[in-house]
Amino acid sequence: MTKPSILVCRAVDPKVIERLEQHFDVRSNQADEAWSREKLIAALQGRQGLFATGGERIDADLLKACPQLRICANMSVGFNNFDVEAMTAQGVVGTNAPGVLTETTADFGFALLLAAARRVSEGERYLRAGQWKRWQYNMLVGHDVHGSTLGILGMGRIGQALARRGHLGFGMKVIYHNRSRLEASVENETGARYVSKDELLRNADHLVLVLPYSNASHHAIGASELALMKSSATLINIARGGIVDDAALAQALRAKRIAAAGLDVYEGEPAVHPGLLAVPNVVLAPHIGSATGPTRLAMANLAANNLIDFFHGDGPPNPVNPEVLNGLVA
Repeated sequence: MTKPSILVCRAVDPKVIERLEQHFDVRSNQADEAWSREKLIAALQGRQGLFATGGERIDADLLKACPQLRICANMSVGFNNFDVEAMTAQGVVGTNAPGVLTETTADFGFALLLAAARRVSEGERYLRAGQWKRWQYNMLVGHDVHGSTLGILGMGRIGQALARRGHLGFGMKVIYHNRSRLEASVENETGARYVSKDELLRNADHLVLVLPYSNASHHAIGASELALMKSSATLINIARGGIVDDAALAQALRAKRIAAAGLDVYEGEPAVHPGLLAVPNVVLAPHIGSATGPTRLAMANLAANNLIDFFHGDGPPNPVNPEVLNGLVA
């Protein structure tokens, strides 16, 4: 029996490629070449499945050019690279990889929070430049994390993991805003209190963004939202680029309207707004929130599970447009 044909368009752990090859005819890009969109479309010809990493735009034009494609499996929890409406219209299933990166990403969110609030990156640059000559009482004074107010915008799995860390580990008061309020049992477990978005912005000492990207959340944090925040506040974005207006944030940091920021995601990444590169009070990371060996392997294996289960007729465990499955799964 002929195996389904799939494309793995970026380098992933070789163990995952070996596993996929047990089920599929696999073309992989283990050299991790920077394929153009045209090369991606060419490589997809005649292939029924795509293993994506989250940066490949899957839209109506690509689907029209790749009529045999039946499933696109992201190894990321985010799927803003998918035009879900176009995929659904063409009967193409999209899947993501939630859950397996929750705790690791929450760890990294706290790493950015601590580094930004306590001016760790500024301090390292200061030391490396040979500027540290003697101790001073006001040298690189930052802001406390313990006992402060943690604000979380977007209270899914990662938001709840952050809340537990803040509440139980740092004795923080936790407030959050979400599209819908959590059940009382979850609020009690995480020590979190639901507030309006404006109240969240005004009262958070440290605001962490963990909401998914969509047209509705584009520039959810812009100049007007930054103006509501405390001048001593820090802003952390571990969600998706485009949720923050990076130009407005750079201006707010330069003017010290907020104290600091920690960013792992950017509009138009891997490009970073030049204004953010020019201000000292921001910690910048290259989208590495989930970057531990076990977590990246688990993400890739979950994407593989989605592909394997789909073609075995069981239905993938993590569809983002499950309505398509009724017509595709035997």
